[in-house]
Amino acid sequence: MYAITLVIQCPDKKGIIADVTSFVYQQKGNIQYIDQYVDRENGAFFMRLQAELDEELCTYNSFVALFEDDLAKTYTMEWSHQHVDYKPKMAVFVSKYDHCLYDLLGRYKSGELDVTIPFILSNHADLAPIAKAFEIPFLHIPVTPDTKAKATQQQLEHLQQHDIDFVVLARYMQIIPEELIKVYKNRIINIHHSFLPAFPGAKPYHSAFERGVKIIGATSHYVTEELDAGPIIEQGVAQVSHNHSVSQLIAKGRDLEKMVLANAVKHHVAKKVMVYGNKTVIFT
Repeated sequence: MYAITLVIQCPDKKGIIADVTSFVYQQKGNIQYIDQYVDRENGAFFMRLQAELDEELCTYNSFVALFEDDLAKTYTMEWSHQHVDYKPKMAVFVSKYDHCLYDLLGRYKSGELDVTIPFILSNHADLAPIAKAFEIPFLHIPVTPDTKAKATQQQLEHLQQHDIDFVVLARYMQIIPEELIKVYKNRIINIHHSFLPAFPGAKPYHSAFERGVKIIGATSHYVTEELDAGPIIEQGVAQVSHNHSVSQLIAKGRDLEKMVLANAVKHHVAKKVMVYGNKTVIFT
């Protein structure tokens, strides 16, 4: 037995759900989960389905090939599939902040994140001891204006050498070049505070403190060429008051960043995120 996850996007038409479920039944499969969403304004249909099948009656590859030749062509689907037991390969990019890295690695070691991590990559050497403690290879690739092109090429080589499925920017303080974004479209996940664009710069929490903000937040999104404007995967907020100091705002903000980034990674790994335009559909 094996289980497969399908995510489907196509123009909305009558009969899609009936035909997809009938197709699974014809292959002697059992649907374990199904959810769908229709964007009526744009006439777009979205579905996530998980089914269990018998390898002796219909192999994984046969199921995929049959689906592509039949329903995918009939409904002009953009679709993808993943074996439920498959553990995506996740590369982690970091700079000097360690809170998101510690959180991700802790969840990884406990089995909460169902991934493999072939390496951690950084433009600084500061966090190498953390990688060593978790027994994960650490790659130090400095980035300067003069070496950025070479660094990008090195990054790509490592990503492709290890067959990386997606990248997580765990507070990686560098602008991702277009070359990387094109290769890993909707597969680079970033995290940042939700003050943008109100309080940009190196000390956003100080600026927010001076304005007396009452809410702070964090946003995780896919990276696009437009800085911090990609499709949003997950967000979180926390109430603050005049009683909070700058250091307390920063601490709360970092807690939010850890939680929001971890949830975004979980959604991505489980193939619960579908991107269309600059928006996302997040299935439960």
